[in-house]
Amino acid sequence: MTDNVVIQTRNLSKEYIRDEFHVVALQDVDIDIHRSEFVALMGPSGSGKSTLLHLIAAMDAATSGEIRVLGQDLRAMNDRQIARWRNENIGFVFQSFNLIPVLTAIENVELPLKLTHLKKQERIEHAATALQLVGLGDRLRHYPRQLSGGQEQRVAIARAIVTDPALILADEPTGNLDANSAVEVLTLLSRLNKEHSKTIIMVTHDPHAARFASTVRHLEKGALLAEGAVPAD
Repeated sequence: MTDNVVIQTRNLSKEYIRDEFHVVALQDVDIDIHRSEFVALMGPSGSGKSTLLHLIAAMDAATSGEIRVLGQDLRAMNDRQIARWRNENIGFVFQSFNLIPVLTAIENVELPLKLTHLKKQERIEHAATALQLVGLGDRLRHYPRQLSGGQEQRVAIARAIVTDPALILADEPTGNLDANSAVEVLTLLSRLNKEHSKTIIMVTHDPHAARFASTVRHLEKGALLAEGAVPAD
């Protein structure tokens, strides 16, 4: 694994077995993702794209194969090591925002910093800076119910970047947004990639969203198609 390759998988597979049900979510996936790349993972529902994203984030464990992220063998770490590693290195953006409704924007963004050694004032300063970066410096004390969907997702992105992670992983980040808000969020992700050199992996089924990425990879029935290949209609 070279310094420029930040994510590498070999023969990565994930199966779910419950009672008589046996589902192969991913099968023998080989992928290299380079530093500062903006990769869109595309495919229909059930293609395995979100499964792959969750394996990269160490939010789920592979059934077989190899996965190294930022030089770490994820399958060799225990739960405590993974939790610490994820908080230091991964910023995750969910489709449903996952903001806590009783907390203000700045309090939501501060949450990941509570697992660090920063003092309260330092955490607030970092959170305010992250909100300013996503264009919400005037919404620090607003609650989620006082924000539009696009603004809520920008708060979620601020929360994802507040620890200055090496990787930003976004799972259908525009899935709950109108067209204008979606463009705002995608433009923000593109800026984070181009101006701040963040490596971004985004799951999407929307070809318009994928145009903001520098690389597009397609999955179909748990298999990663060859680079440049597009599934048949």
